[in-house]
Amino acid sequence: MCAAISASRSPDVVVVGAGLIGLVTAWRAARRGLAVTVVAETAEGAASPVAAGMLTPATEAAFGEEALMRFGVLSRDRYPAFVAELEDDSGLPAGYRPHGTLQVAFDADDLARLAHLSELRARLGLRTERLTGRECRRLEPMLAPAVRGGYLAPDDHSVDPRRLLSALYAAAERRGAVGVRDRVREVVLDGDRVRGVRLASGGELAAGQVVLAAGVGTPAIGGLPPGVVPPLRPVKGQLLRLRTTPGEPPLVERTVRGLVRGSPVYLVPRDDGEIVLGATQEEQGHDTRLTAGGLWEVLRDAHELVPGVSELEVAETCVGLRPGSPDNEPLLGPTAVPGLHLAAGHFRHGVLFTPATGDAMAEALTTGALPGYARRFAATRALEAVGGTGTGGDPDQWT
Repeated sequence: MCAAISASRSPDVVVVGAGLIGLVTAWRAARRGLAVTVVAETAEGAASPVAAGMLTPATEAAFGEEALMRFGVLSRDRYPAFVAELEDDSGLPAGYRPHGTLQVAFDADDLARLAHLSELRARLGLRTERLTGRECRRLEPMLAPAVRGGYLAPDDHSVDPRRLLSALYAAAERRGAVGVRDRVREVVLDGDRVRGVRLASGGELAAGQVVLAAGVGTPAIGGLPPGVVPPLRPVKGQLLRLRTTPGEPPLVERTVRGLVRGSPVYLVPRDDGEIVLGATQEEQGHDTRLTAGGLWEVLRDAHELVPGVSELEVAETCVGLRPGSPDNEPLLGPTAVPGLHLAAGHFRHGVLFTPATGDAMAEALTTGALPGYARRFAATRALEAVGGTGTGGDPDQWT
């Protein structure tokens, strides 16, 4: 996108943040005819370019997260059409790999934990097939002999978030969105409604609607009444990007998720020979340090499942901060401030939720209301939960 604002037309919408959620909101809104400006600066610890890109509601299903997983299934099932439309608009590949996911267990206790989730997956309509250890190794020959068994999830796929970001950026630009490399210092209000944003460089950008989609940095944006933007906690993830030797067969053909003595680990292959290996989940605040312990933990568990991982080249080490809301569910759509929207708090599922979030935000920006499938995640629930303060409360009471 351009580096300066076009003076010919003020934007209808300013989107703050250029991660997957911000860019998909900009692209979808621009496709509906809105003039969109995206304001963002490169932020240390941004989650989108670090993410592995798993689209795996079946193999991430957890008791107590049924609503999240239903939203995830809806979004996952939109991916094929979403990618086709995105690649047509952008002219770039999105890195979508529809090859399924294999979830494996290292020992008997791990297998029992996976089996315990079978009833939940069936209730949610998520297809999985139970496999013996031998059947798992038939699908992925490099798995360790110790692997006890697992589940094949044929509908759980993956996408490359870095390619997805590039495609969304290009598609939004082709649809007329404008980009500004700057930091939004505060939202500007006219009375009780949005008038635009004030930039760190000193300028002001007028717009009738503003979307805050800046990940863990969203609550730091000023100018708003207390509680409109709830706290978002950063959840640190450390991972590695590994590379196979050119000409060698791939270590794994599909995403492999595993439990190793109760600890989760995953390997996500790319078409170019890269394998993303991760990831830790650490409640350490805004800590973006790589640690020997975090990387060792990931490598240790991956080696137990796929011993050949130790022979791969380390191409990159990464840290990202996942934005977690108080109830670990997204905050979407209109807030208590007229003209102000949130698209934040996606925690571990930002990549999975990208298509459904983009559609929901475009609907909210053009009609003023979220579609039915997204109303559970309305941003206003943060205020409703705590009697108008939005600073805490019991997540179980959120609507």
